Amino acid sequence: MKIQAIKKMVESYSLEEITLAEADLAEGKIPAIAIDGEDEGERLTHAFGAKYILEKMREGMEMQVALRDFTQKVRGSIS
Repeated sequence: MKIQAIKKMVESYSLEEITLAEADLAEGKIPAIAIDGEDEGERLTHAFGAKYILEKMREGMEMQVALRDFTQKVRGSIS
């Protein structure tokens, strides 16, 4: 997971575009938007993270707070 890739998506694409791209990746299709990552799993993580952050921002959370929340959830799931 690369934080910069997630931030780039949040700043570049809408929630709808990212949601469609996430669905495409999950189905093994090539998404219509560019998603950085070394493999499909990493790209899916980046799309999921960007989607999560944009949803939290719609609820009023600041981007940095939402990003920190997401990264803590990922770290918690790994350990």
